[in-house]
Amino acid sequence: MATEIHPSAIVDPGAKLGENVKIGPFCVIEDNTVIGDNCSLDANVQIKSFTRMGSNNVVHTGVVLGGPPQHLAFKNEETTVEIGNNNIFREYMTVHRGTVQGRGRTVIGDNCMLMAYVHIAHDCVLGNNVIMANAASLAGHVDVGNYVNIGGMSGIHQFVRIGDYAFLGAMSGFAQDLPPYMLATGVRGVLHGPNSVGLRRHGFNSKTCMSIKKAYRIIFRSGLTREESIEMAEKEFPDVPEVAHLIEFIRSSERGICPADRSPE
Repeated sequence: MATEIHPSAIVDPGAKLGENVKIGPFCVIEDNTVIGDNCSLDANVQIKSFTRMGSNNVVHTGVVLGGPPQHLAFKNEETTVEIGNNNIFREYMTVHRGTVQGRGRTVIGDNCMLMAYVHIAHDCVLGNNVIMANAASLAGHVDVGNYVNIGGMSGIHQFVRIGDYAFLGAMSGFAQDLPPYMLATGVRGVLHGPNSVGLRRHGFNSKTCMSIKKAYRIIFRSGLTREESIEMAEKEFPDVPEVAHLIEFIRSSERGICPADRSPE
């Protein structure tokens, strides 16, 4: 099918458009951009220079992709935004380019839903199947794993890592790393145990879920030192890949790990 461009849209000749692309009223597509096959842009979308987008992405009204980073040292270097396939960008959300001080690129994977007024800052990397609810924001250099859910109006500090299958509650703030498979909420986010409902929905079996839950209790609620508790979890679950992944994430943390809620279980 032919690409459709509304007469009021402005598309620079240097933009590369795939097949069956739909560009709505008053959109602005700058030079040195790539929009893959079957993408749809609603009204008033801006695709800024150095943005690369895969196929089957849906971009709603007012979205700005590839804006310059909000970074005082930025001197308009040639940094990028790189977007995968099958993503949904809802109204007025924004994604900024990378910086030369960071990765030089901001990356969004496949099958993500980024809801209205979400902000993704410079040098962030999102995995696949990420959901960010309305007005959630990532500061610079944040890493988000696969199948992560971030609640509305939550804020993530620079350089924080969020592990696979984590669930972050609404109106929460996170300044430390959130391990994979965990659920966390709070103005100063704390862990509340594994994301059990989410894990079951994604096909984790009962044995794996129980192993993750027991490992959480050992590591975060046993009263042992962190290294002692990790060693105990390793000995108890030597053949559970998910527990090994959890432990590796904790050991590799540079910002520290979110504390656990100390309320009685």
